Amino acid sequence: MIDSRPVLVNTRLDDPTADHVIGELHRRGVPVVRLDTGRPEGVTLAVGAGAGKDWRGDLRTPTRQVDPHGIRAVYHRRPSPTASTFPADDPAGHQRDFTTAQIRHGLSGLLVALPDCLQVNHPHRNAAAEYKPVQLTTALASDFTVPPTLITNEPEAAREFIRAHHPVVYKPLRHTDYRENGELRTIWVRPVTAEEIDSSLRACPHLFQKQVIKTADARMAVVGGESFTTRITLDGDHPDWRMDYSLVSFSPVEAPATVRRSAELYLRTLGLVFGAFDFAIDRDGAWHFLECNPNGQWAFVDPATTRGITVALADVLEKGVSP
Repeated sequence: MIDSRPVLVNTRLDDPTADHVIGELHRRGVPVVRLDTGRPEGVTLAVGAGAGKDWRGDLRTPTRQVDPHGIRAVYHRRPSPTASTFPADDPAGHQRDFTTAQIRHGLSGLLVALPDCLQVNHPHRNAAAEYKPVQLTTALASDFTVPPTLITNEPEAAREFIRAHHPVVYKPLRHTDYRENGELRTIWVRPVTAEEIDSSLRACPHLFQKQVIKTADARMAVVGGESFTTRITLDGDHPDWRMDYSLVSFSPVEAPATVRRSAELYLRTLGLVFGAFDFAIDRDGAWHFLECNPNGQWAFVDPATTRGITVALADVLEKGVSP
């Protein structure tokens, strides 16, 4: 019997990572509805609940129509930040603030409330899993090796940590848009010395971590009980390989069994279906946990690994139930 229930993919228009999965679902004949809850132009809905029934009715995009009750899975990939454009004449933005909130709590809220529907990942679980302290706590409980780490806004505490664990790197606790003199800048992971720490540290908490003297990095995507790992080799010694992709090479690698088991435990603990783990591999071959992005990118790695992740995600979404 053919399953006609669609998979809904919630993402922005320019998302090549989602395109891989959508293409694979189309190849299998699985119906797909794509929308961007942050920019819902042309989307209409009329859904109701009550009298013993959950949300049923009509959700339409410019090209698709679906009864939310019949959605088998929602892939929350990378929707745009919610921003209403109504009304056009609203200098103070008060009405747009109101309509933006209604879109977020109405349309996005409907998708996360669907019963008997697989959420990859549920946005509430994604949000909780993005906190660095939660990641490190869960990593330690999952038996990962975690470098010594300090979160502080006390300058002398930072200096003492750096002296005790030199070399040390600084990391932002969350990727956030940052501007200097009006120019958008990226805050990379970078080495830091005790002499650099001054009173400006008191403005907010900062994360410091003992730097792993590494031979390579690794990115491991885990979904549906399978793991797909890429070794990342940098032509240079900067701790953040994302700075210049022209200096980076990717190749498939098998993660140690202990690392794979820890990753599965990590995802179960946080209620995640998918996770993208980053590791530093030291000179003795030990894998050190750096972070887990619950909705991390993966289409940039080597083609074989990209294909494996694509198929595994499509398998999970097509099945429509948690693995």
